[in-house]
Amino acid sequence: QLQLVESGGGLVQPGGSLRLSCVASGFTLDSYAIGWFRQAPGKEREGVSCISSSGGNTNYADSVKERFTISRDNAKNTVYLEMNSLKPEDTAIYYCAADDRDLCLYFGSWGQGTRVTVSS
Repeated sequence: QLQLVESGGGLVQPGGSLRLSCVASGFTLDSYAIGWFRQAPGKEREGVSCISSSGGNTNYADSVKERFTISRDNAKNTVYLEMNSLKPEDTAIYYCAADDRDLCLYFGSWGQGTRVTVSS
């Protein structure tokens, strides 16, 4: 059974950093594009970033460019989201999802999410 598990969320002050991890079980990530999404209270879910299976292609939402970095370690079956210069508006539940077409478009498997709170 395909399973994704996110971790690394928590409470951080504005300007701080966190690194989220997305670990796969039941399958190997190396043929999947992996996306990070977030949903803030009372808002729609939005795409944050995505990385191709090889790691050669990445994309970011404008709101996180220059602050967030997505990366992957296929040997560890893990994708990371490094988040720097965090702002209160980054507060959300963050989810990772897998696209078996490697297009960053068709996400069929989702994790349960990890909560990020940016507050002083």
